Amino acid sequence: MIAIDVLEWPFMNQAFIVSFVAGIVLALGIIWYGKRRPVDAPFRWGDAMLGSTYIFGMLFLQFGMVPHQFIDHADKDLGWSKDKLIFGPGGILKPESAGGWNPITLQYEAVRDIVVVLLHLVYFALLIYIAVWWQKRGEVKPKELPTSTYGRPLVRKA
Repeated sequence: MIAIDVLEWPFMNQAFIVSFVAGIVLALGIIWYGKRRPVDAPFRWGDAMLGSTYIFGMLFLQFGMVPHQFIDHADKDLGWSKDKLIFGPGGILKPESAGGWNPITLQYEAVRDIVVVLLHLVYFALLIYIAVWWQKRGEVKPKELPTSTYGRPLVRKA
C-alpha cells in the first residue's frame, strides 16, 4: 500500500495557505459584523479602538504576511530564483542565450513576483467590495411603481 502525504506535495505550504485563508475569513468577518450591527448605532471610543486594531491586523496579514509566505515558499520550496529559467513545454520559450529562439530570458522569479501582485489585487478588490458594501448597508431601495404596457409608470390621481 502506498501512503500519500498531501502536505508534502511541492505546491503545498501550510503557512501560506493558512494565512491566505485567514486573510479572506477576517475580511468576510466584517460583513458578518455589519449585518448584526444596527446602521444608526454610534461608534464609541472602545468600538473604534477595537475596530481599528482588527483592521490593522487584517491588513498586516493580507499585505504583509501572505506575500512574504508565498515569496518564502517560492524561494525555498519551489526553487524559483533568478538562475532558474523558464523553457516552457517542449522548450518553446527557450531563450537565445540557451540556444533557443526567444529573445527574452524569462525567469521563475518574475512569475513569483507576478503571483504576489495578483495576491495583492485579490485582497485589494475584496477590501473595496467590503467598503462599498459597508457604506450601502443601510440604504433602502425605493419601491418601483407598476408600469403600463407602454412602459410608463402608473400613478393614481388623488
